[in-house]
Formats: sequence, structure tokens, C-alpha cells
Amino acid sequence: MRRPLGAQISHMLKDRGVDVIFGIPGVHNQEMYRGIEEAGITHVLARHEQGAGFMADGYARATGKPGVAYVITGPGLCNIMTPMGQGYTDSVPMLVMSSCLDDPQATQGQLHQMKDQRGAAETVTDWSFQANTAQAAYGLVERAFEEFELSRPLPKHIQVPIAQLEAEAEPAPFPSQPGLRTKALPPDVASVLSLLNIARRPLFILGGGSRSNLWRQILTQLGAACFTTYAGRGMAGLGYALDFGAALPRPGSAEIIGSADLVVAVGAELGEVDLWRDTLGHSAHLVRVDLDPQVLADRHRAAVKLQADGESFAHALWASIDHVKPATGWTPEEVALARSRWRAEVDAERPGIVPVIDALRDAMPADTMIYSDMTQFAYVAKEVWDMAFPYHWHHPTGFGTLGYALPAGIGGAVVRRGKPTAVIAGDYGFHYTMMELGTAVELDLSLPIILWDNGKLKEIEDSMIGSQIAPNAVVARNPDFCKLADAFGALSVAPANLEQMQAAVRAAFDAPVPTLIRVTPDIL
Repeated sequence: MRRPLGAQISHMLKDRGVDVIFGIPGVHNQEMYRGIEEAGITHVLARHEQGAGFMADGYARATGKPGVAYVITGPGLCNIMTPMGQGYTDSVPMLVMSSCLDDPQATQGQLHQMKDQRGAAETVTDWSFQANTAQAAYGLVERAFEEFELSRPLPKHIQVPIAQLEAEAEPAPFPSQPGLRTKALPPDVASVLSLLNIARRPLFILGGGSRSNLWRQILTQLGAACFTTYAGRGMAGLGYALDFGAALPRPGSAEIIGSADLVVAVGAELGEVDLWRDTLGHSAHLVRVDLDPQVLADRHRAAVKLQADGESFAHALWASIDHVKPATGWTPEEVALARSRWRAEVDAERPGIVPVIDALRDAMPADTMIYSDMTQFAYVAKEVWDMAFPYHWHHPTGFGTLGYALPAGIGGAVVRRGKPTAVIAGDYGFHYTMMELGTAVELDLSLPIILWDNGKLKEIEDSMIGSQIAPNAVVARNPDFCKLADAFGALSVAPANLEQMQAAVRAAFDAPVPTLIRVTPDIL
């Protein structure tokens, strides 16, 4: 049946598997809301468009499905650009739908007016287009979902003029048969198998794009050691004896990588935020497996390049691995010694945090999905907290934005009801999006929010001192966070010791509303 285009778009999204939309309605995009309930989609009302974007990000990371957000013209689009930028650097599938003015050039002084809204969004997305007809809108939505499936998942933005959203339109076409991504097959990995067959110290680097449940078996069969990027943590599971962990930024990792006689990097960008140095450190052949041609052609100059997703590469490798002679060049003692040294380095760099992390890890179920913010607590945890499962720790790695954890954790918890989800934030970053506590309470989420409150921007203070700059503007007056949580209708607790913290965390997973758990360095 004919409906306003805004309503038809919601029905089209439902037909393509969208069950939740995050956003805030306004007079410019209200036609998009006409069809949400009718289509059977749940809408989550954020308190700020930045929060809506991070919720869509958290939902996407938890499910692997695109996260969808609706925002208004102008300020709504500007507010969600930070989450879009975060999603772009971390390869998160997000679709942001916004309204736009019918003619922003001819008339000045219009509500929510921007000179070039589409162009602004394009700077932080894979692409940003305006749909001036119903068919154009349908085509762009279809293209977005095809690209989420076939290529590196990145945020997309579609804007529709207000008059077009209000105009009646024919229904969107039924979903077409989705395109099939080219998969790696056993013949495609022949060159890699040849190199593995003569390698005595093969080393795998598993990134966020290496998605597969076969890596533990592959590594064991090959006798290979591994590193993971922060996004790839958990790929080898817990307790693999030749797992160096997420220690690529450690200075000593370059020496270990240099001692390998073959390095295979799968779904890992190996950019600045992965390494924090200019070179990987390898001297042997480097094999790169990635969907992105730009990654394959980067400065690390791989000897073998395979454009494929990590999952199909792992399956192709596993199907042909029986004829590869297991390597014997790595020892568990070598790995354990390196990991022990790096743990001591981490503890010395940011004293007093490792014991708190150890206690927190012991209080959480192994399958807890964690969303962390830009805070020293998370920086330490990412290096010393081993994950039992992949894709269970999400961090704003690339863009590095403050305020990510709480709304992203809400987005994950919405789709993980009945499964443990937790948030780790610092006191300053919490200020950015703490209003989303209202959303979490409104949704009755059993969400522990561990708030590391050291009363300052400690990482910046340490950096300024290290650069011989007098620390300035690194201390902000905090509210009483527990009273703040109480005011929102959440629960709160300020544990005096590690045992009380552990008890509070365990109770929070069963609470009817979120629980803010304020932890300070004095807890030790």
C-alpha cells in the first residue's frame, strides 16, 4: 500500500532484518517514525544523538548486524558524526538515516540549516548520499546492506529531503537475493601452506577481521604462536600456550616478531593504534589476508596478499592443513616469560590498576561482553585481561572518542538480554554521555557500570609531565556519581575493598536496573 516515504523506509529496513532503531525524533524526521511501530521495529530513545550513534555501534558489534540510527537535520546529524567516525575507524556496520532541508542554498535562516550536511557526513563515513526520490532511497538502502555483507563493514549515511519523506510512495521492492562474497578456497591458500610447511617459527597476528572459531585448532595443529590486536582478543581462546596476547604495542614484541620465520596477519590493519610504532618488526615473509585492498598495499609490504575474509581463509586453511608438518620452534616457556615481563611493565607504567582488574575479571562470567571507554583502567585491562571468547570486548580504538562505553553498552545489552554485559568507563569520559543512564533505566537493563574514578584526566596528566609540561586543565570537579545514578533511578554502590566490588558486580548482573559501581584507586 502507498504510504509516506518515511514510513516505507522503516518497512524496508524491517524486511532486511532490522529489529531495533536508535534515535531521537524531531519535526524534520517525524515521518520516519510513522512506520516504525507498524513495521514491528523497536525504537530506543537516546538522550543525545551521540548516544544513539554509539548504541547503534554497540548493537552492531554485539550482533554482527548493521546498527541503524534515525536523526534530524543539522544538529542531529552533527551530533552523530562522532559515533560515525568511531565506526569508520573500527569497521562497524552502521546505517544513519537523516532528514535534510529541501533547499538549503536558496533561503537563509531555516531551522537546522547547514551549508553542506551531506558533505560533512561523508568525512566520517564510507559514503554519504542524498535520495531525492523514493526509488533513490530504496536503491541506497539496498546498496548499503549489500556492501555490509560483501565488503569491509563501514558506516553509511543516507539523507532524504523533508518533502520527500512526507510524500506518498509505493512500497520498497522485496529484498533481492544478497550477493555472495568471494570466499577463500583451499587452492587459494596453497602458497601460504607452502610457506607454513617449511617454517619452524610461524607466527599469526589475528585482528578483528579474523572472525572464525577454528583458530585454536589451526594454531595447535601448526605449532604456531600468535599475537592478537585489541579487537582480535579471544581468537585463540583461553590458555593457548603459544599465545603472546594483545601485546603488539609492547616494545619487546618487535624483537619476537623479528625472530619468526613466517608472519601471517589476518584481518588486522596493523595501523598506529595496533602497533604504536612505524614498523611491525618482521624480517621473514609476511602474508596479509584482508578484505580491504588498501590494507594489502600498505607500508608493511607483504610478500603474499590474499583479498578474503578471515573466516573463509581459516576454513580453507583448516581443510588443507593435514599435510603441513607441525612447527617446533616456539616453546611455552618463551611465551610465558615474555608475557610475564610485559605484565610487569604494564603494572609499572600505571601502578595499582592490575590488581583491581584481576579481581574484576574473577567476578564476571567468562562470556560477559564488555564495552570500555578511553580510560587508563581500560588501557591496562586490554593488555592483561585474556578473553575466553572473541568479540566480547569492545573499545573505541581507532577514533579514540570519550563517552563511548555507556551508550555502546546499552546497544549491546538491548540485544543480549539474559546474557551478561558490562560497561567500564573513566570518570571524565563518563561526563560525555552519562545522560544515557536514563535510557538504560528506561529499558530495565541489568547492566553493571564500573566507573574508575581517579578524579582527573590521569593519562593526560602523565603525558604532560612526561613531556615536561606543567599539567594544566586535567582536573574537573566531579559530581557525586552515586547520587547521580540514584537520581536517574539506577542503583549505585561505592565499594570500600575488592571483595565488596566483586559482590557488587555479581549482584548487578541480576539487578532489575543498571548499577553504577564507583571504584577509586583507594580500593586497594
